[in-house]
Amino acid sequence: MKACILHAQQPVAQSPLRVEEVAVPEPAAGEVLIRVNACAVCRTDLHVVEGELHARKMPVIPGHQVVGVVERGGTRFTPGQRVGVAWLHRTCGDCHYCRSGRENLCSHPDFTGYSVNGGFAEYMVAQEDFVYALPEGFSSVNAAPLLCAGIIGFRCLHLSGIQPGGRLGLYGFGAAAHVAMQVARHWGVEVYAMTRDERHRNLALELGAAWTGDTFDMPPMLLHAAIVFAPAGEIVPSALAALEKGGTLALGGIHMSDIPTFPYSLLYHERVIRSVANNTRHDGEEFLKIAAEVPIRTHTVEFPLDQANVALQTLKQDAIRGSAVLRVAPDL
Repeated sequence: MKACILHAQQPVAQSPLRVEEVAVPEPAAGEVLIRVNACAVCRTDLHVVEGELHARKMPVIPGHQVVGVVERGGTRFTPGQRVGVAWLHRTCGDCHYCRSGRENLCSHPDFTGYSVNGGFAEYMVAQEDFVYALPEGFSSVNAAPLLCAGIIGFRCLHLSGIQPGGRLGLYGFGAAAHVAMQVARHWGVEVYAMTRDERHRNLALELGAAWTGDTFDMPPMLLHAAIVFAPAGEIVPSALAALEKGGTLALGGIHMSDIPTFPYSLLYHERVIRSVANNTRHDGEEFLKIAAEVPIRTHTVEFPLDQANVALQTLKQDAIRGSAVLRVAPDL
């Protein structure tokens, strides 16, 4: 099979992914073999490739927003069934986090495209218990961003505590934000989008934002909650300053630059900063139901598999309006 393989972490400007022919993987007990149709490209892939996340496996095939068809293996799915694979590949099931319903914090997890091979390839294997059945109505390309951008954005919304009728700020308006915003609007939330790129501000307005501004602009009204999707710690003080008393600021990235010092007054009045780490399978299942109900419409830019380096470079330049997706095989 053809796969994009990372042999050493390097800047994406150096095109570190190599397209190679490798053997189709064999599913072990409890795994399914999946023929990949599409794999969305995530900012986490950038962190894996460039080394902001320390290598867990090398060489590795990145990619963790995978839509494909089950070829064989396992008992949950039938051959030919379309499925999705997300970031969380497996958990131990035994640590106190797993036993208390917090498998996203598992002490001994594996992650798709990071500690095990992912979906920048024509085939992959996945733990069948961590594979999602996908709702009808989405093409493979449009469904792929739901598997991480969608799920993590959905968890961010929950952890932000935003309520119907509330005012929500989104800092950075890439793949996760443009999906999370559609869920928020479905819940009757007023959304304010702060992002440096005019194209992204225009997309936010198209999706129903009440107001848009540059990254550090103060919204016209104080916010009940906010989510920072951009991996830039310098946004945090500005986002705190935009919060009402008792508001929550959720940090949606797996990696972020250092947060600068700021006066205690920004945090006072019971404002809260909280990180969002990974997701549970329950998050994914709940989100996919809502995605079909809304229905979510992802904005995508397609790249062929052998242009994965270009897709990553374009993403790093913030030149993607919505989500970059590798088209690996056509939908049948």
